Amino acid sequence: MLANYITRVHHVAIICSDYARAKAFYIDVIGCTVIAENYQSGRQSYKLDLMLPDGTQIELFHFAAAPARPSYPEAQGLRHLALSVTDIDAARNALIAKGVSCEPIRIDPYTQKRFCFFADPDDLPLELYEV
Repeated sequence: MLANYITRVHHVAIICSDYARAKAFYIDVIGCTVIAENYQSGRQSYKLDLMLPDGTQIELFHFAAAPARPSYPEAQGLRHLALSVTDIDAARNALIAKGVSCEPIRIDPYTQKRFCFFADPDDLPLELYEV
């Protein structure tokens, strides 16, 4: 079984509409570290490799002609990206201090864990999930 060989999620790939705005958000607001940044002139595309503190990576792409997301958040495909936090109140307050709008904290009825949603500059739904 494949699951016997999987150790963790390596990366999540995101296509953004405004490269500079998304880059600033994931570095300055989320706090990702830059691993590498590349521009492919033939494709007129950017790829920014970012890392979260646990080693999980985010690949941030920009393609000039990428279509917009069809709906929020119930479109087929990635529903949301959840980030584990140890103190959801402090994490949410840090986002709000950076001007990011956050939903109220809710409790998952199945796990009893606290969570809340916010969005990146392209309205990609992101979640804080307290562990």
